[in-house]
Amino acid sequence: MHFSGDLGQDRDPLMPPPEPFAGADVLVCESTYGDRLHPAISPEDELAGILAPFLKQKGIVLIPAFAVGRAQGIIYLLSRLMTAGRIPRVPVFLDSQMATDATDIYARHCAEHRIAQQDCARVQLPVRINSVAQSRELNTREGPMVIISASGMITGGRILHHVVNFGRRLRTMIVLSGYQAGGTRGASLAAGERRLRIFGQDYHIGAQIAQLQTFSGHADADELLRWMASGPAPAMTYLTHGEPEASDALRRRLAHELGRPSRVPEHLEVIRIGNPA
Repeated sequence: MHFSGDLGQDRDPLMPPPEPFAGADVLVCESTYGDRLHPAISPEDELAGILAPFLKQKGIVLIPAFAVGRAQGIIYLLSRLMTAGRIPRVPVFLDSQMATDATDIYARHCAEHRIAQQDCARVQLPVRINSVAQSRELNTREGPMVIISASGMITGGRILHHVVNFGRRLRTMIVLSGYQAGGTRGASLAAGERRLRIFGQDYHIGAQIAQLQTFSGHADADELLRWMASGPAPAMTYLTHGEPEASDALRRRLAHELGRPSRVPEHLEVIRIGNPA
């Protein structure tokens, strides 16, 4: 029995593509993006297109980011873009203790990801913010600058203070760096909401809002099919970890394009592996 876990994108800035499927009697595969494809533009080009014009106007960019993986990928690409002259060289601050610790791990273990040894220093680009006092001091600064902070969906963490302080300003851009679950502040901003409740108060958000579409930690439908096709057909594939529409769309493609049987289990359904059908 083989569990796919979260299959990353082939073009992830940090991690290599998933290893080929080695085969199993039963496969349990994620289907988060089972009904859609990622945009053709690269993450680096998308980030440059969003940030370059705004930073040239000396704006302030807030990037709520997941502390492990997403923050480091964004830091790496920011460094590449600044070195190439595609975005202005501006101060970059990393305001999350967990993200700081994770960044150090990435820098120490270059053999475990796809960044070349000579490029590992790129993840050390930001100024690290190590205390609440330093975090508050950021709120006295003017642009241009980039602040990367957790949490990625603006549900907690130091990013809340920065949204309260900078989010009301027209010369601020909030760049949502990943999926925003329903009911979160990030999802509200992505949907066009201009009022957020933070620390028990309502705040008007005057900042520009952008949402990155290429930084997902999940493979899209084509990548999922390619990964499953890289190994022998299981007796049964169970498609999980996706909205019903996404899982069912992938089930149909799996049958039509690969001729493989699959099912989308019901919530709390018990399946006996000895009889996988």
